[in-house]
Amino acid sequence: MSGSAAAAETGTALTEAERADVRRMCGYPPHGGPDAAGFQGWRFFQDYGLLEFRMTNLIAPELQNLRMVLAECLASEQDLFTARGNLDTEAAAVWTHNPREIRDRWDDFTRKRRHLCALLGVPAGPQMGSSGSSMTLVV
Repeated sequence: MSGSAAAAETGTALTEAERADVRRMCGYPPHGGPDAAGFQGWRFFQDYGLLEFRMTNLIAPELQNLRMVLAECLASEQDLFTARGNLDTEAAAVWTHNPREIRDRWDDFTRKRRHLCALLGVPAGPQMGSSGSSMTLVV
């Protein structure tokens, strides 16, 4: 049984590897180590802090749901990389390559990543093209 499968059954806290995958899939930059200092870091982004809070405080059923969606995101990401094996074939016997395969896979991957963000109640991070943050001027 893999570490994630065992953790999902017991409802234990997310591992550092799972946390790193969640951050990446939600479009947030790496967190860094405990001694990370400087401008970059979750302390400077409210949405990033919310993501960290949610990952730390999930209950067992929420952890199970998160791990299920995260596994789908990781599988879709892998599908993007394996799709390159079909790029050199336009037609073979009765099989015809889908010329939109990469775009279709990318769209599926993006939908799953956004679903993960919604599951955690956080906006998509800056690496997904839209952080969901906005600046409001009060006059």
